[in-house]
Amino acid sequence: MTPLQYTLWKEFGRQMLFSTGIFAALFIILYIAESVNPVLSGTLLQWHEPSFLVGIPASVIGVAYVLTIRNPKNYTGFVGGIIMSLLLAVQFYLLGNIDLVILQLCVFIPFLLSSLLRWRRISLADKDDSSFTPQWLPIKQQVASLALMMVILVADYTLATEVIQHNAWCDNITLKLMGGLMIASSTLANFILIYQKIDAWIWWVIYACSGMIFYALIGNTFSFVLFTVFLLVNGGTGIAWIKLRK
Repeated sequence: MTPLQYTLWKEFGRQMLFSTGIFAALFIILYIAESVNPVLSGTLLQWHEPSFLVGIPASVIGVAYVLTIRNPKNYTGFVGGIIMSLLLAVQFYLLGNIDLVILQLCVFIPFLLSSLLRWRRISLADKDDSSFTPQWLPIKQQVASLALMMVILVADYTLATEVIQHNAWCDNITLKLMGGLMIASSTLANFILIYQKIDAWIWWVIYACSGMIFYALIGNTFSFVLFTVFLLVNGGTGIAWIKLRK
């Protein structure tokens, strides 16, 4: 291992410790909330649910992954991203969301692996740091991203209506739109990250906001708080990348 690789992996380790601290503090706060208000007992921290237990390391590693690639020179975060997606696939399987299992395994992990390989190649070969300056997508590609988002959103809305929920198109409109927006935005974000474009963080912020609305609608307080954390982390990383732009 070269000194550069050691430094990058060490940074990922530090972010793992920091992320663990964030969630430890979050769990303490939620535990206190459940203790003060017995009505909330078992609703914020669902230790009896296997999917909840799997989601904890997925969330910890996911936040560390984002904080690590806040530095566009550091490809090691994508190792964490791949582990996160594997854990999420297990979580969605336990929840019975087979479509999301397929999405994690067949779409997100290949994108994350592509990012890992591309960023690693640039990191180890670049001498003047020019390849580490994040830029915006060209206007035509931004428009294409919006068009693709609409296609994914319509496809997911159709799937949710006709196959999963078997209800009318006007039923649960906001819930189905937010669920589709989560899938569309995270797909675009994962793909655009391969090329180190700032736009990826706009999509990650949209993902976090749509997740907050989605879980508020279904009354899942813990996931709402979790996506609030994602919003802060993703938004902060996006701002950091914008500041790096020359």
